[in-house]
Amino acid sequence: MSALRLKKREERRIQSGHGWVFSNEIDTQVTPLKGLEAGSAVTLETANGKFVAHGYVNPHSLICARVTSRRANEPFNATVIRARLQHALDLRERRYAEPYYRWVHSEGDFLPGLTVDRYGQVLVVQITTAGMECFKDAVVDALQSLTQASAIYLRNDNGIRELEQLPLYREWAVGEAVDVLRIQENNLHFEVPAELGQKTGWFYDHRDSRAELAHWVRDKRVLDVYSYLGAFGLNAVAAGASAVMAIDASKSAVQAASANAVLNQFQDRFSAQCADAVEAMRTLFEEGERFDVVVLDPPAFIKRRKDREQGLRHYALNNRLAMRLLNPGGIIVSASCSQALSHDDLLQQMRLGTPRGSTGLQVLATLRQGADHPVHVAMPETLYLSGAVARVV
Repeated sequence: MSALRLKKREERRIQSGHGWVFSNEIDTQVTPLKGLEAGSAVTLETANGKFVAHGYVNPHSLICARVTSRRANEPFNATVIRARLQHALDLRERRYAEPYYRWVHSEGDFLPGLTVDRYGQVLVVQITTAGMECFKDAVVDALQSLTQASAIYLRNDNGIRELEQLPLYREWAVGEAVDVLRIQENNLHFEVPAELGQKTGWFYDHRDSRAELAHWVRDKRVLDVYSYLGAFGLNAVAAGASAVMAIDASKSAVQAASANAVLNQFQDRFSAQCADAVEAMRTLFEEGERFDVVVLDPPAFIKRRKDREQGLRHYALNNRLAMRLLNPGGIIVSASCSQALSHDDLLQQMRLGTPRGSTGLQVLATLRQGADHPVHVAMPETLYLSGAVARVV
């Protein structure tokens, strides 16, 4: 096992619990990164050679090493992976009665580079780092063993893999290919076409947000913008909304959302249209359409630091357009999945979007990712979802 020697005092952040090591923190004069095999195991040492942690390396990435263990006698291996998968599974089974959840939230579950979503006996797996790719077979074996999964789908086509210089691919590693992933959430049923799904298919992270929405929609007209498969909108119908209009730019997503409405027998109060969200909100305003509740759950507008200023403008614009569509006293449910946008940042963009002449914006509830997306206390990067339910007065 190779050693990586940290520069003087660079070990402090790692010792405080953070799991990423950046290439400029390594003393490459003493321990060169060049020549190390991507994904290979390393030990991290202080400038004077004391053990800090085990990890795996990727000399091609800015994050050149990821911590896997802080115990000298616990190098990362198949046994450790299985134990952490079991630990993560125990947590979910304690919290959720049905097997529909995010089983592994990468660093949040101390398994860097690994995401696993569970759809009953079907698992969707995403591996984003060279180090975890080296343990792909061990991961698949442990997942299948712990749940007797009938099918395991490797959805390894995330752009992060390109940064790690890994190939992009999708494959069914266990069982026969499944056309549709099935979910139960808040007493509703949903289907996700396996090949359609964004990321790992379903956004379990907003389960609690959709449950919160139920408190504000009875007998109300609701607009669900960036609706994807209709999860927010159909939760609103189930909670008594009088009518829901859903908008998404993906024709396939709109078709799937409409099918989910039929599946839950909500087609009489749910309609979905394929359109660009911004243009659709402008058109609805010009046509005089108004709603009692608008749900705004866009994709990440800030994926990299250099996108921040442009992303902030997108969040402010979307919130402004959404709030223009509200009836007096209307409620906006605004969310962000940009890790680089803090909750306070989001509230600021909502404030900027508040219509002129209004008394103000009342925050009624704060939204965040669910318990199946645990936050690593030393890694703010694992907390990425924020949102608010607010009333325009």
